[in-house]
Amino acid sequence: MAEVSTGSSESGATPVRSSRAGSIRVFLLDDHEVVRRGLRELLSDEEDIVVVGEAGRADEAISEIIMLCPDVAVLDARLQEGSGIEVCRHVRSHDPGIACLILTSFDDEDALFTAIMAGAAGYVLKQIRGNALVDAVRQVASGQSLLDPAVTSRVLYRLREGPVEDERLAGLTDQERRILSLIAEGLTNRQIAARMFLAEKTVKNYVSSMLSKLGMESRTQAAVFATKLSS
Repeated sequence: MAEVSTGSSESGATPVRSSRAGSIRVFLLDDHEVVRRGLRELLSDEEDIVVVGEAGRADEAISEIIMLCPDVAVLDARLQEGSGIEVCRHVRSHDPGIACLILTSFDDEDALFTAIMAGAAGYVLKQIRGNALVDAVRQVASGQSLLDPAVTSRVLYRLREGPVEDERLAGLTDQERRILSLIAEGLTNRQIAARMFLAEKTVKNYVSSMLSKLGMESRTQAAVFATKLSS
């Protein structure tokens, strides 16, 4: 069985490197431990793949991936806090050499559009067969794209036409819009407060006001909404 080295948010440890020349180094992000375990076991059974780390939260994943520099990051599109697509955006802006493979339970064209714009190399459904997922990891690691050309064409069309702002954004203040974008990145109220130099209680009030204006009940709904709007 291939060597597995899991990262953790408490680390600060030195980056893990595979000792096998030519092996594909993979990082896993999924907020369901059972799913992560299944993915890890599936990929680790392959002689040419090493799982070097994993995380269950977007903020953990960003720091771990940047530290570990895997060849491929397999990212769950929708998390309880944040999204794998935003992780992809952050990671690719830091290191374009890391291929991001988005894994999702939903065949959602808007999410696919956002994934392409975030720089994802591929987008596959969780219903994919195990051997097909292994092949997908190998393909994106080799620099290939798993994105449907027809979908890519629709993305280019939407870019030419320009974005159409959702009418629900009209009622938000500039501060609320900024907080919405930070929620989509997976930041907590405390992290947002630090980023914007505000008191945590002030951020909490902004979040409540923003959710009310958007007609939403949770920050998770707001994160998904903001991710769909991203381009």
